[in-house]
Amino acid sequence: MRPDTPAENVDHTAEADRLERTADLYPEDAEALLLRAAAHRELSGDRPTATALYDRLLTSSRELDEPFLVRALKASNLWEYGHEAEARAIITGIRTTAPRDPAPWVIVAESLEAHDELEQAHETFTQAVHLLLTGVEAPPRATHPLLFGRHRVRRMLGAAHDEWDALADTVHSLPITLDELHDPKRVWSLGSENPAELEAEILRLRAELGAFREALSRPFPVAVLHWPAGELTELLSAYPTLAEEYPSHGEHLASIEAALRELAASGTPNLGIVTGTVPSYEAFAASELTSPSDPSLLPQYATTLAARGRAAAWPPERTAACWCGSGRAYGECHGTG
Repeated sequence: MRPDTPAENVDHTAEADRLERTADLYPEDAEALLLRAAAHRELSGDRPTATALYDRLLTSSRELDEPFLVRALKASNLWEYGHEAEARAIITGIRTTAPRDPAPWVIVAESLEAHDELEQAHETFTQAVHLLLTGVEAPPRATHPLLFGRHRVRRMLGAAHDEWDALADTVHSLPITLDELHDPKRVWSLGSENPAELEAEILRLRAELGAFREALSRPFPVAVLHWPAGELTELLSAYPTLAEEYPSHGEHLASIEAALRELAASGTPNLGIVTGTVPSYEAFAASELTSPSDPSLLPQYATTLAARGRAAAWPPERTAACWCGSGRAYGECHGTG
């Protein structure tokens, strides 16, 4: 279940409980699972429990994949229920440490913006943009919210367009321009008695909501199973009947890319790839009371890995490492087609 699902469609407390139980079963996946659980706790209004989940991750003996993201989420949550001083201290720490991941920057800058700290929000967005995008020819998708957020705050401050605002315009793909979306005066259109003005404002709000969800939601992906070469060799050696599913490793990799492109062409959103290991697959088969040689178990295994937060989004950036593990850029490997 997606954390941004409306409250009327999901019991956020029950979903958080389920994710926390799953994290207890799979401690190696606790970071992804507990972050989703914390999102549900926040949506249910139980912000202290969400903070406890962030603290559980930050004090864990396991090294976190995204420690700054966890800190940023904790700061944003703390500020929402009255712990402003602690939130500000965490935000200052993140800005001082200057992580190379755009997600923590987006969260803390938007937290400042949400509490009308527009000058500090602008400084934070700008610091992140200079750090992550100076000298970068094509901004990665993950950095787009930084450009859009900076553009929005500058419009509210009445600042003139600069080169980063121009870059934000070039990566913006919605039919309504950023200047329209971020016009501080457009809120007054909501009080208009002119049907045409109201309809235009509804279109703007829909576009903005779509951009927000695309940038910040953490969707549950449709995931395709990938076996690295060594794991596939071990799998077929132990369970030779699966050779019908995997004639060769090269064909396996080609089929993954082809399947994902077909799904994308059909309009399926939120695609991803999960990487299997033989021990993990055997443990999953045992939990299902099924033989690992049963090919019908493979898609169930992929779905389970995705539900545990193991999916990597597809497609990668063209300059990012290819999902197949070749070490080459995706655009020079499986992304050439």
